[in-house]
Amino acid sequence: MGVAVRVIPCLDVDAGRVTKGVKFLDNRDVGDPVELARYYDAEGADELVFYDITASAQDRDTTYDVVRRTAEQVFIPLTVGGGVRTIADVDALLRAGADKVSLNSAAVARPAVLREAAMRFGSQCVVLSVDARRSNTARSGFEVTSHGGRQATGLDLIEWVVRGQALGAGEIVVNSMDADGTRDGFDLEMIKAVRDKSTVPVVASGGAGTIADFAPAIEAGADAVLAASVFHFGTVRIGDLKRSLAQTGAEVRPATAPAP
Repeated sequence: MGVAVRVIPCLDVDAGRVTKGVKFLDNRDVGDPVELARYYDAEGADELVFYDITASAQDRDTTYDVVRRTAEQVFIPLTVGGGVRTIADVDALLRAGADKVSLNSAAVARPAVLREAAMRFGSQCVVLSVDARRSNTARSGFEVTSHGGRQATGLDLIEWVVRGQALGAGEIVVNSMDADGTRDGFDLEMIKAVRDKSTVPVVASGGAGTIADFAPAIEAGADAVLAASVFHFGTVRIGDLKRSLAQTGAEVRPATAPAP
């Protein structure tokens, strides 16, 4: 028996509400994060990711009360990111109920925060989240961005992933800014490139549009698949996706929700 592929809904939160846009722009309201978290827990999601998508850009802290209320309602692992800059921030989120903390812009600004967090709390709860887009100047063809995709960094995606895991990140979330919210499918080339150099679990993010998009991401090397729009708007049900993946030979945990 291998390690089961994880199916992870993503809650992009702004001002206490779940929103979803295209490439982080033109966001529309989806609902209350606590209610959605409870729904996905019941549907059979393996984990949840909670991103405060404007915290870094607005230079403010993650909304701890929303994290705490969400954690109280779910019994699956919860990863929280957005506005996390210091070890104190990581500590506060873990105390609020997060199981893992995701670092993105803060790690770009000060990579040592990854090592500090891993040494204090353990690599198992330190996630390096990377928003990357295709670039003609980056060695791998992909450049890291920060602040919700708003700022170019000049960092090569693969070089950054290798450095991040060496510093102590226990998991890599790679999000394609070119594909985010487009529903055109995952960037398989990006996933393969990260998988080839990563020694820790890789989570594929950005671009899921149909059930058929998920299996190729796993075949490209993803240990988990993360999506938002297709789950939020009912295009894909967790149970249906897990049954579909199982039919391709992927190992998945059983979904708790029955087929509609």
